[in-house]
Amino acid sequence: MDYKNYVVAIDQGTTSTRCIVFNHDAEIVNVSQMEHKQIFPEEGWVEHDPQEIWTNTRRVVGEALAELDISSKDIEAVGITNQRETTIVWDKNTGEPVYNAIVWQDTRTGDICKQLMGNEGPDRWREETGLRINSYPAAPKIKWILDNVDGARERAEAGDLLFGTIDTWLLWNLTGGAEGNDGEAAVHATDVTNASRTLLMDLETLKWDEDICAEIGIPVSMLPEIRPSVGNFGQVRSRGTMAGVPITGILGDQQAAMFGQGCFEEGDTKNTYGTGLFMLMNTGEKPKWSDHGLITTVCYQLADEKPVYALEGSVSMGGALVQWLRDELQMIPNAASIENKAKSVKDNGGVYIVPAFSGLFAPRWQPDARGVIVGLTRFVNRNHIARAVLEAAAYQTREVLDAMVAESGTPITSLSVDGGMTMNEFLMQFQSDILDVDVTRPNNIETTALGAAYAAGMGVGFWSSLDEVKAHISIDKKWRPKMEAAERDRLFHQWNRAVERTYGWVEDPEAEEAAAPKQ
Repeated sequence: MDYKNYVVAIDQGTTSTRCIVFNHDAEIVNVSQMEHKQIFPEEGWVEHDPQEIWTNTRRVVGEALAELDISSKDIEAVGITNQRETTIVWDKNTGEPVYNAIVWQDTRTGDICKQLMGNEGPDRWREETGLRINSYPAAPKIKWILDNVDGARERAEAGDLLFGTIDTWLLWNLTGGAEGNDGEAAVHATDVTNASRTLLMDLETLKWDEDICAEIGIPVSMLPEIRPSVGNFGQVRSRGTMAGVPITGILGDQQAAMFGQGCFEEGDTKNTYGTGLFMLMNTGEKPKWSDHGLITTVCYQLADEKPVYALEGSVSMGGALVQWLRDELQMIPNAASIENKAKSVKDNGGVYIVPAFSGLFAPRWQPDARGVIVGLTRFVNRNHIARAVLEAAAYQTREVLDAMVAESGTPITSLSVDGGMTMNEFLMQFQSDILDVDVTRPNNIETTALGAAYAAGMGVGFWSSLDEVKAHISIDKKWRPKMEAAERDRLFHQWNRAVERTYGWVEDPEAEEAAAPKQ
């Protein structure tokens, strides 16, 4: 093999799309990135324009390759990683979405979720799917589109509409879209990790659960074929910069980060600091169900091998809280400046920020919670608030790690971390302090894109094995806890008090009416 060739990763995230080109030493040789619009039509609604995402994908791929002066003949394979539960429904005959992409953070499906729970509650399908019924998975979003877009249900039942998470949308377009590719239909497929985030896949059979689909009212004909994460997903259409390049790896973003961190052994645990915070623990070849607020998901699957599963704790607001401080409150000029502001004060001044903007995710699962800032006094300034924003990421991670330890019965002595926020030295030290464990950051913190690249590369033999992948991973820095136990306990106690003040903020008019005294 000519190791001068490259692997391309398309990393489609919540706020931007990137193309990252890797060489055989798993080094980044070029990056191109474009942000896309965040659309908020109503309170609790979060949308993206699928066509904008597809256009941006083509642009970043073209720019990344043009700057290197390389073409499809220099590329061994392409991998895709994506924001996971974000939902698109489109017309297979025209390629036009019937509605904007409904983003994973969106909470409009609350009433649908209550209907689906029935008398059995949010765990109704947890044994089959590993997930709780709430606004997070894709299925309630699909149902909302079919129920609320004129003619959508009829077109879906007639077989004209397709559903996909972002990976499927990009794959379908990359392989030709409505026009197909040299007489072949575009590939309508997903991988097991993304399928496991829909509330529609049986975790053990890795097939769509037709009974659940029928209960929710989703035609199975809309759903993509489920394939292993490492394997054949077709070839890029015969025109364009990457014409004919095989697509051989797809992983949801957090599973891609696991793959990029080399978390291939049972018990391996990582935390990604992106738009949200996502901690996963490899649990091996059998799914494990949580009694501590974690969800069960597929970690990855190699072609012709058994799937590997994980427990996951998902937090919706991580880096997004910094973005909110920058854009909505305009307290900082850019994300990087928050560290100096946080370090300029000796403590948080008694301020705690609980970013329950979309309710509380793992491990509390309180959809009726909303964000609060508590402990304000005249002493507090914007630097204390900046510090409280960073501390919130660490406290939320502590909650999820405590649940992981309770679930596994095994203490976690070191946490592998990745994502943009890990460049914040203050946050990483505070994270180590509040967890009382070592925190380790790899040399390459772009582990999400790297995981997609590794998967694609393994799919064509560019990298031969998981062991070869692990050989490329090295540690950049390690933080050790320095905080006294009494101070750690005090801070976390105050955090818990703050969180409890978020509960029940979204009132249920129907419940209140039923409980009201009758005249």
